[in-house]
Amino acid sequence: MAGHSAGAMDVRNVIGALLVVYGVILTGMGFMADKALDKTGNINANLIAGLALLLVGGGFLAWAKLKPIVIPDDYVPDPDAHPHGQ
Repeated sequence: MAGHSAGAMDVRNVIGALLVVYGVILTGMGFMADKALDKTGNINANLIAGLALLLVGGGFLAWAKLKPIVIPDDYVPDPDAHPHGQ
């Protein structure tokens, strides 16, 4: 059965994109900002958290790309369904 993918409407793309954006910001701050090593136990918390977010966000995006949600072409929503409990 053929179909089309959910594409941008797949929540994994949204979550992955947000995690990557925050990861880029934190990684950049880890390289450029004051590291405040005395407050964080001598680790660069922004850099570590940024790299972790990049890794997890990239994982979400790869997962969505490798195993897309396929919506059958003959799918018709139930006309009697009431969204949001109406």
